[in-house]
Formats: sequence, structure tokens, C-alpha cells
Amino acid sequence: MADVLRRAVRAKGHPVPIADSAPAGRKLGRLEKRGRRRQSHLLFLLPALAYMVAFFGYPVVKNVVMGFQHYTTTTFYTGQAPWVGLANYRAVISSSVFDKALLNTVLFTVGSIAGQFLTGLAIALFFRRRFPLNGVMRSLLLLPWLVPLIVSSAVWRWILDQDNGVLNRFLGALHLVQDRPGWLTSTSLALFAVIVVNIWIGIPFNVAILYGGLQDIPEELYEAAALDGATGWRAFRYVTWPLLRPVVSVVLVLGVVYTVKVLDVILGLTNGGPADSTQTIASQSYQLSFQQFDFGQGAALGNILIVISLVFAVLYLRANRRAVEQ
Repeated sequence: MADVLRRAVRAKGHPVPIADSAPAGRKLGRLEKRGRRRQSHLLFLLPALAYMVAFFGYPVVKNVVMGFQHYTTTTFYTGQAPWVGLANYRAVISSSVFDKALLNTVLFTVGSIAGQFLTGLAIALFFRRRFPLNGVMRSLLLLPWLVPLIVSSAVWRWILDQDNGVLNRFLGALHLVQDRPGWLTSTSLALFAVIVVNIWIGIPFNVAILYGGLQDIPEELYEAAALDGATGWRAFRYVTWPLLRPVVSVVLVLGVVYTVKVLDVILGLTNGGPADSTQTIASQSYQLSFQQFDFGQGAALGNILIVISLVFAVLYLRANRRAVEQ
């Protein structure tokens, strides 16, 4: 019957047999359905894409452009921002504050990340054990992370006050100090105090992420390691740490990107003082933009901060990838 139909179709001048045209039609229909699905997926992604472009892409591009312009308050009225090229970058890099701000940024970032990560990891390992009120204590530990940074700064400014601060009164009652240290007014102690406060604020984030990573490690691995004599520190070294490394990478990269641009804590505690001893690139960028109203130089410092964050992220991720491959 199929042969008869083929001959009839050929006799009428049809180049394609009926039996061969059916699969081609079904294939064309599948391609059309697939194309419609892709179009519907793109339609669902358009709102998110528009949001990303409007609230993330445009500000970044605008900040990069402003870094090459003489952008001041008059620009908002005249709309004119003369192009100055690299003059803003030369001005901020050659300023007397930049070297100190760059060093303070490195010290603040390294000290904060080290303190937050080590303390957060220790607390996460502690909460991995089951004991009464475990969940309640973990919930309370998130409070410093939930409080607005400017509120935390105000509370810590009161705690660290030289004359009426709770810390100095406590240390004085225990006779641990003779004179009341100026935690926020001494050029040698202010940066240390700011780092301690930022560590306190960032510990809950590290605990939450690291604790989640620890929960994904099967207990069977620890039992097998214990049979081989790997307990305590050896279990952490050969079981916990290798399996936790992907989570550690995320925590460290996000921590550096967040810490390098911290502004609220510094403004609330010291405002960059005393004598620029707590001035960082982020706080200097803020002062140039919103106190001296030189938005071009402030944007230039912001761009330098973005480059520093990207360079660290790329280098760390590459080094971590090589370590995993080895």
C-alpha cells in the first residue's frame, strides 16, 4: 500500500514521498515548540535583566565615566562635566592621605576577615554538636548581623568611650588598666578598635555559612575516619577541611568584597580619625564625594576599590582551583 501511494505522489510531481515528509514535519514542530519555550523563558528573564541593568549596570558605568570627569555640584545645574582623563586618578593617588588609606584598608580587611573567619569557624564547629538550646543560641547569634550597622556603631561608640564607656569602667574595676585608654581617640588604638567591632558584626555571617557547609558533611565519613584513627584535629584536617573548602572559598571572597568597602562602621565610630588613623579608601571616597563635593575624585577612588576587589577575587579563585585540582 505504501508503494502505491509513493508512485501516485511521484506521478503528480511531488518531490518528497509521504512516508518521508511525516518525520520532517514532526521535527519541524518540535523545533517550533522549542523556540517558543526559549522565547517564554526570555520573557520571564527580562524583568530581572532590566532590574540588573538599571540598578547595577548603570551605576557602575556611570561611576567609571565620572572618574574621568570634573564632576562637581555645578554639574547638576549646568549638566556639564568636562573630561579630564586621568587627572582625578593622579590627584587621589598623589594625595598625602592615599598611602595611609590604602594601608589601613589592607590592615582593616585582613584583620577583619581573619578574625571573623577563625572565630566563625570555631563557633560553627562548636554548634555542630548537639546540646540543649542549640537552636536558640544559634538564633541569638544572628542578632549582631540583623542590627543596622549605624546602630551597632552607635552602641559600640558608647561602649568604647574613654570617659564613660562600659569597657573602661569594667577594666578599671578589675584593675587591669591604670589610665583609661582612648580606644577611639588614640591614633595607635583606633584602627584596632574598629577592626574588633567589624569582627563582631561579621561573625554571624561566617557562622551561618560555615555551619551550613558542615551540615552537608556525612557522619559516615567521620565514623570511617575514626576507625582509621583519625579523630579530633586529624579528622578536621583530613575530612572536614577538604570537604568544607568550597564553602570557605565563598565565605572568604564575599567577606573581602564586603569588608573592603565597609563605610558605616568607620563613619559611626571615628569618621576616619583621629588624624586619618582609621581612614580607608571607602571613607576617603565618601569624604571627597559628599563632604568636599568632588564627585570625580570620589568616583576615581571607588573605581580603584572595585579593581582591588576584582583582582583579589580572581587571584584567590584561581589559586583555590589549582589547589583542588592537585
